[in-house]
Amino acid sequence: MSTVIIGGGQAGLALSYFLSKHGHEHVVLEQAAQIGNAWRNYRWDSFTFVTPNQMSELPGMKSPGDPDGYLGRDEIVAYFEQYARDFSVPVRFNVQVTAVEQTPTGYLVRSADGSTLEAANVVVATGLYQRPSFPACSTRLPADIVLLHSCEYRNPGQLPDGAVLVVGAGQSGCQIAEELYQSGRRVYLSASVMGRVPRRYRGYDAFYWADKIGMLDRTPDKLPSSKARFAGNPQVSGARGGHNLNLHQFARDGVTLLGHVQDVRDGKLILAPDLHESLTKTDMLEKQFLTAVDAYIANHQLDLPAEAVPELRDGYTQPQILELDLAEADIRSVIWATGFAFDYRLVKLPVTDDDGFPISQRGVTAYPGLYFLGMPYLHNQRSGLLGGVGEDAAFVAAHIVARAM
Repeated sequence: MSTVIIGGGQAGLALSYFLSKHGHEHVVLEQAAQIGNAWRNYRWDSFTFVTPNQMSELPGMKSPGDPDGYLGRDEIVAYFEQYARDFSVPVRFNVQVTAVEQTPTGYLVRSADGSTLEAANVVVATGLYQRPSFPACSTRLPADIVLLHSCEYRNPGQLPDGAVLVVGAGQSGCQIAEELYQSGRRVYLSASVMGRVPRRYRGYDAFYWADKIGMLDRTPDKLPSSKARFAGNPQVSGARGGHNLNLHQFARDGVTLLGHVQDVRDGKLILAPDLHESLTKTDMLEKQFLTAVDAYIANHQLDLPAEAVPELRDGYTQPQILELDLAEADIRSVIWATGFAFDYRLVKLPVTDDDGFPISQRGVTAYPGLYFLGMPYLHNQRSGLLGGVGEDAAFVAAHIVARAM
């Protein structure tokens, strides 16, 4: 086999598209039974893309629906399935790769069923979000509380009666918390510093502006630290046609905001006194975004009407709770929206940095024929987006094809 692609998600599909255009022999190994496994089985029922449809396209195929709309979970899965059919992606399902080993002529790919494949090239396209991440204190919660990671949550009806604690105020945590309190649930939300942008500003979607002002083109060297590559996404929602997410509005609507969770002791949540600090930094990040957009509009002399974004303050009126008795608060469910961990130990070579992230130049490693694809900041921020992975896929495909000449 010339090339083995590990992972049948957006990165694997995009790379297959470009390799097929070059007539290059390859196979995609997918551990699940169907295309779109992460979107199909690890997202809640009302999950909706945050990026607009026109910025959520794989190479060679337009996204369905209104270009300014937002795909829901089932639409995303259908889009992936259609893509695999239309471009005859050579995918093998139910193949869990356990090891990639270097050989004198290339690589040996081992699978859990004992099968092996030899290939001149291997592309690890498993993404950055491989397994749910939980803080250590999660194991100290009372046994009668239902614990779910955000990837296990489906809808409010799946939870027992009573209040719900959502830990994490990125996109997932905020969207789930919003759905829960709008369904009538009492919600507590543990927040930390996250970015926030308005859904639309001065006539255009926030992601349109993020693209224009260069946010999506930021490379790792432009970040404050290497760990900033793994920061949560800013608060903004595409659900129900798209709208703002704002913790101050949550507070106005009755959500109890908390600082970040430090520990659990004797049925009590121990919280940091950093709620107001987190709100201040999140507010500041939104203002910085709006200032950058206003500057872009002025510098390019665009005729767009000025817009004042409401400055909400409701979160600051909430007290800084340092200890919360879970039983007294009637909290019977906890949803951990605390992100995911990644693990590339299946590659039996020293190919990751101190953070465990692949060392490469736009996916090309120091080992001839070994590549990575589909992670945020592999090249720039858009590298991990559905609408951005195609650029890196084209680059990696060209490199693979050039090696074969």
